[in-house]
Amino acid sequence: MITVTILTRNSKKYLQEVLEAAKDFDEVLIYDTGSSDNTLEIAQRFPNVRICHDTFQGFGETHNRASNAAKNDWILSIDSDEVVTPQMLKEIKALALDPECVYSFPRHNFYRKKWIRWCGWYPDRQIRLYNRTKTRFTEAKVHEAVIATNCTHVPLQGAIRHYSYESIHDFLSKMQIYSDLFAKQYKGKKTSSPLKAIMHGWAAFFKSYILKRGFLGGYEGFLISAYNGHTAFYKYLKLYEANK
Repeated sequence: MITVTILTRNSKKYLQEVLEAAKDFDEVLIYDTGSSDNTLEIAQRFPNVRICHDTFQGFGETHNRASNAAKNDWILSIDSDEVVTPQMLKEIKALALDPECVYSFPRHNFYRKKWIRWCGWYPDRQIRLYNRTKTRFTEAKVHEAVIATNCTHVPLQGAIRHYSYESIHDFLSKMQIYSDLFAKQYKGKKTSSPLKAIMHGWAAFFKSYILKRGFLGGYEGFLISAYNGHTAFYKYLKLYEANK
C-alpha cells in the first residue's frame, strides 16, 4: 500500500485534478500548513483523503512530518500542482516494490499550458517514491530532495505533469519564497556579497539560456532564464543582508 503525501497551503487551483488522478491510491494525506481558501473543502470530497494540520517549517522538514503521519510505509510525495499521469499510475501499479530502492519520475513542466523542454526543465527527473523506513527527505528549507544514499535508484518512465507557473506573478511570488528560505537556511553558514549576488545571477542566466538551451524556447526560454538569474541574484543578496 502507498500513501500519497501532498503539502498544501491555499492550493485550490489544481487540487481537484491532482486528487482525481490520485483516487486509486490507498491513502492521500493532505498536510496543510494554514490554508484560508477552499483547499480543505476540495480535499474533503475524496474518500481516500485524510487531512493533517501543522505549521510550515521549511520544505524538507515538513515533507518528513507528512511522511511520519502517513499510515503506510511507502510514500509517493507530490506537490499540490503535480498530477499523476495514467502512464505513471500504471507503472507504479506494476512494480514489485523493494524497500532498498527509491523510484524516480521525469516531470513535464508547464508554463501557461505550454510544455517547457529547455532551461533544465526537462527531463527534470525527481525521486518521489520511497520507503520511509529506509530513507527520507533532506532537512533543507528549500530545494529539498529524497536521500538516495545507500539505496538503489530505479528510474521510471511515466511522467509527473507539473503546472509550474501560470504567469509572471507566479515567478515573482516563488522567487520571494525561495530566496527568503535560502537566506534563512544559509545565514551564518555561507558568505555572500553584492558582487557574489551579481556573479551568481549572471551564471544562472547563462547556464539556463545557453548551456541548457533556453534560447531554443523563444519568449518562454528567455523568461525562465531571466527568472533563474534573478532568483540566484536575490538569494545571495538576501543572504548578504541576513549575515550583516
